[in-house]
Order: sequence, then structure tokens, then C-alpha cells
Amino acid sequence: MIPFKLLLITDWSRPGCIEIVKSALTAGPGIAVQHRHPGATDRQFYEEGLRLRDACADAPLFINGRLDVALALDAHLHLTERSLLPSDVRTLLGSRWLSSACHPGTARPPTDHCDLLLVSPVFDPISKPPERPALGADAFRAFVASTPVPCFALGGITAARIPQLKPLAGVAVIGEVMHAESPAHAAEALLRALE
Repeated sequence: MIPFKLLLITDWSRPGCIEIVKSALTAGPGIAVQHRHPGATDRQFYEEGLRLRDACADAPLFINGRLDVALALDAHLHLTERSLLPSDVRTLLGSRWLSSACHPGTARPPTDHCDLLLVSPVFDPISKPPERPALGADAFRAFVASTPVPCFALGGITAARIPQLKPLAGVAVIGEVMHAESPAHAAEALLRALE
């Protein structure tokens, strides 16, 4: 059972990224954080992870694509489509959670050894230009019904769109919270919509 419904993915291009995360976490329990920073040096990525771990307190922290950093920080791991396979890392993680990126229609879904899938893009992303066609609500719901692994919707997720996607395990967001005027209010609205 996954004890969170909202996965907040960092956007380090935003000034005060750590403060945005802290603000969002005040929305209540049910939030996890994923440390993602394309282009960061190894040392920078690790040091940011240390700061995030402190900021997260009791909220679960996932590390994007870096098994070594996840193990060093005693954090959970998210695998991208360029990462190792879930079967390669499952035994190394112990009781830590393992999430994996999933793009239906482009590759075989990584359902073995994963605790959850981030299924994307459901809609066109808020935080960046689209890289592949959006699935849409109907295709997302059909995929959720066909897989035994809990699925989180990613890509263009807003509180208003969540009712179209139910039933689902949760949502993952970047722009909806990281770019919000009030990250706490944005996170609260998402959590309410997920109830």
C-alpha cells in the first residue's frame, strides 16, 4: 500500500526550490517528493538531495535515476526509461520503494519489481514542451485497469482534471505546484481532488 497520493517532482530552475517544496509539504500528509535535476553535476545532485532529505522530514523522498545517491541518502528510487531495469536494482533497495517511468505504447510497461508506475504524459505538460503525444484520460484509465501496479498520472495534471482519471493511485506534478503562486494551496487542492 502506497501511503501517499501526491508526488511532487522538483524543478531546480525555480528560485527557492527547497522553500517551494517545504511550503507544499505544509498541505498535509500524503505527499512525497522526487529529486530530479537534469544537468546537475554528481556532487551538486547529491548535495541537493541532502538538503531535500532534511526539508522532507517525514515525507518520502525519491531520487530520480541515481541508485548510488538513493542508497547514500537512504531514499527511495525512481527509474527513468534510460535507467537500469527494475530487476537490476530491486534486491539492492531492500524495503525502499521503487517507482518507474512508464510511457504506454512506446515500450513494455515495467510491471515487475516496481511498487508504482509514473504514467505519462497523460496531458501536455505544464512545466515543459511536450516530448510525446498525450494519452488522454480514456487511455490512461484503460491502462490503469490493465496493470496490477499502482499508477500515478503525470503530465499536465491539475486538480480540475483529476476526476476524469479516477480510479488511480495518485498523481505526480511539477509545474502545478512548483510554479504555483501558493505551492501549499496548489498541493491542498490536488489532495482534495484525490480524496
